[in-house]
Amino acid sequence: MANEKIGEGDYVLLCLDVRRTYMVKVEAGKTFHTHKGFMKLDDLIGKEFGETVQSSLGIEFTALKPSLTDYIMKSSRKTQITYPKDAALIVMFSGIGPGSRVVESGTGTGALTMALAHYVKPKGKVYSYELREEFQKNAEKNLKRANLLDFVELKSGDVTAGIEERDLDAVILDLAVPWLVVPHAYKALKASATIVSFSPTIDQVVKTTEALKENNFVFIETVECLMRGMQVERGKTRPHTMMTGHTGYITHARKTLKPQQETPSGT
Repeated sequence: MANEKIGEGDYVLLCLDVRRTYMVKVEAGKTFHTHKGFMKLDDLIGKEFGETVQSSLGIEFTALKPSLTDYIMKSSRKTQITYPKDAALIVMFSGIGPGSRVVESGTGTGALTMALAHYVKPKGKVYSYELREEFQKNAEKNLKRANLLDFVELKSGDVTAGIEERDLDAVILDLAVPWLVVPHAYKALKASATIVSFSPTIDQVVKTTEALKENNFVFIETVECLMRGMQVERGKTRPHTMMTGHTGYITHARKTLKPQQETPSGT
């Protein structure tokens, strides 16, 4: 298989090292400036992804094809993003795949929306609800840049008042009052389908868990994902001093068609 060449209009991740990467759109006549010199973006056209390019100071950068994680981490932000460590668990717990239909609320920057859209394409759909117009417009730009907008329907609405879609494969929540959405999610989901809620505080988790139990959801579980990087060098390998610690709790559950049976007291 031939290697893929960089064309005008493509996004390229210019990598100096693991901590210094730059997402640029290749446009003729444009120049990209860094503290390590500048590059004429015309010079990238026709090169293959993976090649090294030099700045005006002779510093080498590697021109990489952006991954889903790159698009998420390099999102234009008007609010906090969902980190890849959490997005990965949310996707896995949701059970979605190509062809799945998913409701998400709220859209925010569109970071989690990108992850969901990536896994439901090419025939699935993400219906993403957001109340704030400025967030929705920003998310649209991020989704378009990642070539994922075709798999998302951006909706202006409040899911605490109801969910329009039915026979969904998953409902994904990242909002302040997820427990208010649980009854609506039950009506919208297929039998055995999944609800996943991301919340920064444990008080939100408790209220959501209580609502899930009251609305005939089972297999209810809450987890927290902490990620610690490693400094790897012969004789000096150790954990990084700084780490991505608490970002939020992930609660997931499955819809059942039968009410959960109470365990008789004394048994």
